Amino acid sequence: MAANDIHTATPVISAGDEEKGLNRTTTAVTMSPEMFERLYLTPKVPHVGDYNKRFANPTALGFVGFVISTFTFAMVLMGWGGAEGLSPVVGIFFFVGPVLLLFSMVFEWIMGNFFPMMVMGLFAVFWLSFGVLQLPTLQLGAAYATTADPTGAASPAYNAVIALYLIVWGFALFTFFIFTTMINTVFSLIFFIVSVACWVLSAAYFKVASGDYTTAGHLQKAGGAMLFVVAALGWYMCFIIMAGEMRLKIRLPVGDLSHFWPSTDVDLAEKSD
Repeated sequence: MAANDIHTATPVISAGDEEKGLNRTTTAVTMSPEMFERLYLTPKVPHVGDYNKRFANPTALGFVGFVISTFTFAMVLMGWGGAEGLSPVVGIFFFVGPVLLLFSMVFEWIMGNFFPMMVMGLFAVFWLSFGVLQLPTLQLGAAYATTADPTGAASPAYNAVIALYLIVWGFALFTFFIFTTMINTVFSLIFFIVSVACWVLSAAYFKVASGDYTTAGHLQKAGGAMLFVVAALGWYMCFIIMAGEMRLKIRLPVGDLSHFWPSTDVDLAEKSD
């Protein structure tokens, strides 16, 4: 066993229990830093306490909310089956995605898993903020309304603002992509493709602002296709995490990247020396 392997529990049997006919045994589980990174999507770092031993892994729960929302969003953007408009599935923006992601974020924080906590929180607020745009009752475009466009939703200024917002999101996601290169290839691809998808959808909104609806439609479908790939990769990653937690003997590749980086199993105090 490697020196940096982690013992999550040890067998405990007391003499008093044996006299009473009881065997209180906790199964011993050894988790290497590589396995920790695969299940929790964060480099192994020293933690205060033993929360990873006491609580269930919340990472897969956040992935479920993200994947279901992203699959639905992507298929509507591509217009599958004649789909158009997001108001019928507005629940993905306020319940399916954010609720599961927020629960996951809180427990990642409790367990001391910094990067997954940041990821869950990031996507939770994205779904919430973008979902607000899909609620016609809020009349967000009213300030841009004209006689020809009473809702203001087709206003060049309104669509340019959304496009700029998506550009910022693309840069935020790309920043996260840089740190995913410390974990594995699948996770990195998710963030790289979703960053590009944000910029493509931003271009679609800019085309709407300029009145080029044909190009805007093509860009929307391209962005939707990228998000579909992101959702598929997310489901693949979620399945791997669940299989590992359920002790399924399935070894699917994730493209481990952690060995290209210095060991992270070092206390911050040691790093500062």
